[in-house]
Order: sequence, then structure tokens, then C-alpha cells
Amino acid sequence: MYTASCLCGGIRFEIKGELESIQICHCVQCRKAQGSAFVTNVPVKEANFNIVTGTDLLTCFESSPGKKRCFCKVCGSPIYSKTEKLQGVVRLRAGLIDGDLRTKPFAHFHVVSKVNWLDICDDFPQFTEGFVPKSKKL
Repeated sequence: MYTASCLCGGIRFEIKGELESIQICHCVQCRKAQGSAFVTNVPVKEANFNIVTGTDLLTCFESSPGKKRCFCKVCGSPIYSKTEKLQGVVRLRAGLIDGDLRTKPFAHFHVVSKVNWLDICDDFPQFTEGFVPKSKKL
């Protein structure tokens, strides 16, 4: 089990089981939502995701039809995104998870939208657009 929280600690949550590989997304929406060059997402089954405290602090924004981005309304920390295209799964922000992770990134997505001021310097596969990986766990 993993634990995690937002910056102010008002929202605390747990993730049961092992984590999927981290997805690195460079799309414009993710960059704008995070205020960063990219975002690191971990897909998790909703059944394995439990908010322990702070559900009243969680607020969501529909950034595009059928896609919600949920964050702490006190500190602004992005918590997860959720899309109707992938029922029963939330994409947690990897940086919120406490301690060491037993997973690593596996690919960069939407590299066509990558910022010009940061080079990708690893050997992970790069995809022009995104895709939903087929996973045995999800």
C-alpha cells in the first residue's frame, strides 16, 4: 500500500497494490494544469484508490468533454485526472506519493506538444500522441 497527500496535507489518500508504470505526458493540457514541462501520471483502478481525509477539499474542473482534473481547493495541488474514455481508472500525480516507488516511467506521450526549452534525455519510448496501454492490472 502507498500513501500520498497534497501540499497542505488536507487531502490524504491510499493506493492498494502495486503501481502501474509512470506515464510522462507532454500535452498542452497537462502542461497548463501542472504549470510544468510535463506531468507524471500513474494509472490506478478506482477500487484501489481511497481518499482517507479531505474529500471536502477536493474540487474538479472539466478540462475537456468527459475529462475531469481534480485538485485541492486549499493548496492547488493536482491530485488526479479522470476520463470517461477509461472507466474505473484515475491517473494520480506520481509526485504526491510518499516514499520510494517500485515503478518507473515507461514512455513519453504527446511529444509533438513538448516544450522547446527542455530536451528528453532518457531512453524511454516517445509517442507523438497518447495511447492507453493495455495492462493486465487495469
